[in-house]
Amino acid sequence: MQQRIDYLMQGIQAGTLSVDERKLAKKLFKAIVNLSSNPAYPGLQTHEITELSDRFSSPPAKHKVYQSHLENQTPAAGRLFWVYGPKRGMITLVGLEPHPEDAKRSGYSRVQLSRMPTPEELAEADAD
Repeated sequence: MQQRIDYLMQGIQAGTLSVDERKLAKKLFKAIVNLSSNPAYPGLQTHEITELSDRFSSPPAKHKVYQSHLENQTPAAGRLFWVYGPKRGMITLVGLEPHPEDAKRSGYSRVQLSRMPTPEELAEADAD
């Protein structure tokens, strides 16, 4: 997930994104701003996806996976998937996909999620 965000940020700065990528970046970064200030921001329509929570969690940790909308009333609208943690007050982005129900038969089973960062990775990121 971080690589995708970095790609979009660098592409914006360099002016190398396609029209569709620029649209995605604008929607994604707006959603991140809204999410960071208020995860319950009405326009995000945030809600837990139990199927993804069950798949993402590994005992003893239990993480709820939330889905927030990048756009509404649009076919194959983008969805941002995220979890609280790993530290208190943190949100970790774990996926960015088109609306999963568009795939009808497999729905959320097709959604690819990144993993939660390890304590070592967090410590390294804090040092930067």
